[in-house]
Amino acid sequence: MDAAELIWLNGEFVAWEDAKIHVLTHGLHYGTGVFEGVRCYDTESHGPAIFRHQDHVDRLFKSASLYYMDIPYDRETLRQATLELVGRNGFKDCYIRPLVYRGYGTMGLFPLDAPVEVTLACWKWGAYLGEEGKRKGVRAKVSSWRRISPDSLIPQAKASGQYLNSILAKIETHKAGYEEAIVLDDKGMVCEGSGENIFVVSDGVIYTPPPTASILDGINRKSAIQIATDLGLRVVERDIARAELYLADEIYLTGTAAELVPVREVDDHKVGTGEPGEVTLAVQKAFEDALHGRTPRYADWLDPIPAEHYPAAAGGSASSGTAAA
Repeated sequence: MDAAELIWLNGEFVAWEDAKIHVLTHGLHYGTGVFEGVRCYDTESHGPAIFRHQDHVDRLFKSASLYYMDIPYDRETLRQATLELVGRNGFKDCYIRPLVYRGYGTMGLFPLDAPVEVTLACWKWGAYLGEEGKRKGVRAKVSSWRRISPDSLIPQAKASGQYLNSILAKIETHKAGYEEAIVLDDKGMVCEGSGENIFVVSDGVIYTPPPTASILDGINRKSAIQIATDLGLRVVERDIARAELYLADEIYLTGTAAELVPVREVDDHKVGTGEPGEVTLAVQKAFEDALHGRTPRYADWLDPIPAEHYPAAAGGSASSGTAAA
């Protein structure tokens, strides 16, 4: 991990190595936390800018609310702190991880007496499934582990403990020799990847599971739907049977960490020609253009980092790495 110099922890900027928590932090023992995955890109139109920043902040607050966690800062405070954090670390492009969690204060399953704490971190992190995966596509396997059911937890929340479900699926498929997992919901219908939403293309129509299929309604999912629609493509949200994965012309995944990744094979069934298809490539190109500020139509999805937050504004030199001490 290409670490930053600074982390924002409970309202203060602290050195990366000094960002510590107590071993009895409630979230460490019971998974009582919510988080976001956000990216900053060095855009052509706005300079360094965070993609759909406000949407990520809003979802963080919604996830926290679902788990009865009152965040002790307002949305704008966290937004501004994130902009400053990226700039003070000298990053032009990076991955950003806001985390809200129950801290040290009580043990046991009743969490409401434990304080709610907040940290913001950023670091250099390439595409989750690799640049080659983005170009050529990845091999996927349907996991034997099902996606968490809404009868048990809250799939709509991006909650820390819930990701044990994805971790089991990811490990299983990795050990079997595949790059990614596809999980089914509790009814046996296609749900999502281990950390991405899924799109299936058949006869020129893009199909994707609806929010009622226990998916996390991804922000990049919404972006990809909007982009495909703007390209004149038809997008249908409906349940997808497992066999449709094998019969599909194209499949692709979207997520903040992964960005947009084609799937070239599922369970040793070649998807279409075994190479990224025409629809996938068209949506991927438009998506990449949006991320990097090359499309004025999506300019409002970008939240620029103010120049004064960079070390150069104080006489230092900003770079694409970490800030000077």
